[in-house]
Amino acid sequence: MSPKTQSLSANDAWKALLEKYHIAEEVQKNGCFHIKASQIKEFKEPRLMAKWDSTDALPDILRRNRLNILPDSRSSYILSDFLLYEKIPEPEETVTQMNHVKLPAFESIDVCNISSEASAINVLLLSGILDDFLGCSGNAATFHGRMGTGEFDFDVDTCRGIKRKIHVNNAQCEIDGGFENDTSVVILEAKNVVHEDFHIRQLYYPYRLWEQKVTKPIRLVFSVYSNMIYRLFEYRFSSLTDYSSIELLHSKSYSLQDTAITLDDLAAVRRDTPERTDDNMAYTNIPFIQANSMERIISLLENLYETPMTPVQIAELMDFDLRQSDYYYNAGRYLGLFQKETDDRQILVSLTPLGTKVFRMNYKRRQLKLAGLILEHQIFRDLFDSVLRSGQMPQKEDVADRMRRLHVCNEGQVIRRASSVQGWLKWIFHLTKL
Repeated sequence: MSPKTQSLSANDAWKALLEKYHIAEEVQKNGCFHIKASQIKEFKEPRLMAKWDSTDALPDILRRNRLNILPDSRSSYILSDFLLYEKIPEPEETVTQMNHVKLPAFESIDVCNISSEASAINVLLLSGILDDFLGCSGNAATFHGRMGTGEFDFDVDTCRGIKRKIHVNNAQCEIDGGFENDTSVVILEAKNVVHEDFHIRQLYYPYRLWEQKVTKPIRLVFSVYSNMIYRLFEYRFSSLTDYSSIELLHSKSYSLQDTAITLDDLAAVRRDTPERTDDNMAYTNIPFIQANSMERIISLLENLYETPMTPVQIAELMDFDLRQSDYYYNAGRYLGLFQKETDDRQILVSLTPLGTKVFRMNYKRRQLKLAGLILEHQIFRDLFDSVLRSGQMPQKEDVADRMRRLHVCNEGQVIRRASSVQGWLKWIFHLTKL
């Protein structure tokens, strides 16, 4: 691998691979394409080219060709039009309905700074959240880390509506947490960044490994910890040999702090927040927002607290491409949370003093402060007032019309960015019952 190919983006590297080996044509003709790690390494390290934990991370060239990739051994992969991801459901319960839990009074635990997946798992156990979610106590941590999957076959759905049979021979899988209680073995996949979906492989490969090792039933748990909230999901596979037979059994959300935010709280924030900008593009040098998920902005805030990151590192952490990384940086900049600085001749994104202050707030104060930062902007104040009056969220066309009147962005950007405005407005009102 030459220095020139090392510097290629994952998208450009996959473009070169598709061209060299005619991968899309082979998949169209034969249904799949087997590729060795050594072939991938001609252009970029395989570990950077074959692990996409959400669809956000997929290189555009693979997405456009409806291609996905699975490991089938420690040194090889298979590409096809696989359907490999499961959408994470929207929360069905509002924040005020979440179970509130208490932690032991340990000095080494700071609930405002659970910054790693390992820390999130520790708190999950110590707080009793995992016991409550599973409906049984005595969950002891017994295994975790990288393991070989062993040998097994399975079927998986494809975009063309047929199933493909895959043979796996000792591929590598990584397990965030493995537990055992009196009645079951529990496999946990933990995230501390919010995504819209997840790669089913993260549950299926460990499941196939351990169902060969134990006689107790296996329970599969997917956990997302972000913004001081745990969201837990239990899944099962209705057919052992069918990757695509994943089913959600139940989900539950837990808070470590007081989450009770009322409509009166939001109204008070609106009343006490002065308008600071109308976002008129002729007078501001900060781009209008193009980042739909406030939850993901908060995830980025949490991950930037201890360690500033380059745009490339942000893209890798959040499963973004570089363009999305810039969108979310600018969204944080719009709220006064993020800034860029130069350190040792590289550009780093870090928290502003305001961003640091917001991070250190408890749950309720943080949400209300973020709502206030949003409501400093005229378009959100106007739309917030409209929702209070009508009890209805505005349609995208109404948001776009208001954006045009305020001249917040170019006409070609209006419809796309109106979705972001809707997303932020929904986030504010989802903090409580409307």
